[in-house]
Amino acid sequence: MKIWYDACTGKHVRYGSAIGKRLRKEGHEYVFTTREHPDTLPLAKILGEKPLVVGKYNPSTLSSRLKESAERVVGFADLFKDEGPDVAIAHQSVELCRTAFGLGIPIILTADTPYATAVNRLTIPFAHTVVVSEALPKSFVTQYCAKNWVPFKGVDEVAWIKDFKPRKIDGLKKPLIVIRQIETKAAYAGGMQDLARLMAEKLGKLGNVVFIERYCSRGEAFAGKEGFVDSASLVANADLVVSYGGTIAREAALQGVPSVAVSDMAKTYVNRYLTKKGFPLFTTTERGVLTYAQRLLGKKFDVKSRLAELENPVDVIEKVVETL
Repeated sequence: MKIWYDACTGKHVRYGSAIGKRLRKEGHEYVFTTREHPDTLPLAKILGEKPLVVGKYNPSTLSSRLKESAERVVGFADLFKDEGPDVAIAHQSVELCRTAFGLGIPIILTADTPYATAVNRLTIPFAHTVVVSEALPKSFVTQYCAKNWVPFKGVDEVAWIKDFKPRKIDGLKKPLIVIRQIETKAAYAGGMQDLARLMAEKLGKLGNVVFIERYCSRGEAFAGKEGFVDSASLVANADLVVSYGGTIAREAALQGVPSVAVSDMAKTYVNRYLTKKGFPLFTTTERGVLTYAQRLLGKKFDVKSRLAELENPVDVIEKVVETL
């Protein structure tokens, strides 16, 4: 089969790479696309992927978002004008969903962010099948009129952490604290105050802080280190992770590194799910971060057996592909 995957962010690139490795191994043709974005192309290079670049990310205004999205749809329509894929897969790529639906191509969708209501409304109704963590309530997909949904025992990040071998990163000083900035330009984060740098300064009193900034062409260490940061490998080498986003906190916790998820958006079904499963993921307010940091810094957690019990969503996606 000819299968298309579109990646809009770094997380999508990791997911798409994991799915692609499996489907290529099974003999499928895999068309991997992405857009210009601070995280997509540098990470794709690290993972050995060479996706086709269609469009770019420009969140400066509502008009720029709409225009770039529309241009990507046109670009995809041109890409598949002679021969379209048999199946399209994405972690809620709006443009993939719009294009595939318009061309009559069945869509397999993954999703884990209930508070991203705009993206949910623009993707889930188009999907043939939505593959979601069992942590999410059935109402999450049914309220958006999902045709079919398949739950799995785990979270999306298991797809690339299950057999992950972290890269060695030279020059890291211990104790190492990694902090990830809030995704301020996301539609769901509109109006939220960004206090990540202030938090990094406070955490600097406890250890050596690496600050991962959003929306730039490099990962930025708080001390000024240059170069793109492979976050999954970085957190594997960390002693503590503090995140205003969920992905990097789950990547850390799945590797046994204590992680603290901050802000109201951290109180997600998938975060609570991993905490209940015994992974070292803790949720708190900005006021409570230092208390958690002092308590967790230096602690080690063995989660290998717990990780082994979780289901790889790629297995589920592969089975859905076979049914199509």
